[in-house]
Amino acid sequence: MSYARGVAVAASAAALLLAGCGSGPEETAVEEAVSSAPAVEDDRPGPAPGGDASDAPTQIPESAPSIDEDALGDLAELAEQSAREQDDLARTGIVLGADISWPQCPKGLGIPERPTLGLPPPLPEAEYVIIGLTNGPAFTENPCLADQVASVRSSGRLLASYAVTSYPDDEALEAVGDDGPYDGSTAGGALANTGYQQAAFGVAEMERTGLETPVVWVDVEPVADFEWSSDLDANAAVVRGVVRGYEDAGYEVGIYSTAYLWAEIVGDLELGLPEWRAAGETSRAEALARCGPESSIQGGEPVMGQWLADSRDHNVTCPGVSADLGRWFADPR
Repeated sequence: MSYARGVAVAASAAALLLAGCGSGPEETAVEEAVSSAPAVEDDRPGPAPGGDASDAPTQIPESAPSIDEDALGDLAELAEQSAREQDDLARTGIVLGADISWPQCPKGLGIPERPTLGLPPPLPEAEYVIIGLTNGPAFTENPCLADQVASVRSSGRLLASYAVTSYPDDEALEAVGDDGPYDGSTAGGALANTGYQQAAFGVAEMERTGLETPVVWVDVEPVADFEWSSDLDANAAVVRGVVRGYEDAGYEVGIYSTAYLWAEIVGDLELGLPEWRAAGETSRAEALARCGPESSIQGGEPVMGQWLADSRDHNVTCPGVSADLGRWFADPR
């Protein structure tokens, strides 16, 4: 291989790897490989007037500096590693995705308790995106929901939604405690009706922004400044109302939580709904491990695991789910 072609191949490999990797040791290796190869200066004369490039003589350097073989070897190893990872994903049938909501909105928006953060968008390898409908607690709008929906749709990624549910305050109970399918004259019925109206709020937000999804994931977790009560049965009434509200609107419903958080909020409530299981600041391997039966939240089938890394929420489908992605996501294409 000529010197000039060797440099071109090294630069091409570097560009490909940079397109698929974030910053870190791998990117450093790429940069060193590229910088170690001197630039090739083209001092050939151009074609004479009226001629073409084939008329110009080819000049070959008398000597070519050596290429850093170790760096090129690192490039090849990184490329092989990337290919192996993609093969592993294909063999297991798992699909990577992301979820976003108010934290990814530009700074300067949101309710006082939840100012937006401007966090980074999903990585390119995310094949689906699940968008949050609220600015944290129920009855609050995700301030950039319409823009996020439009962005996901234009990218051609698969799309779904989730909604945080929260314990109603006295104002919400007074406003909608009698508005729903439950007996609002009872404490449990009024709470369930507020949950039902939380779902109605989410449905209205999806209709307003054109967010189409076959499933709404009901997010049950602690909400700072909007805490759940100490009465697990009361909390469970709210969750039941939310689930019924989305189901009555024609959506399949899933639960997002962890086994521990679910038990802390609603006790031993078992709904048997599909599950999206959180693994916190761990890894893809741990998120995938949450697909096992020991991580069951409320007796439903595992659909996805989620982990947090580099200020992003990453997701992975559980084994077998990829055979019917249309059940879980809308295809905007």
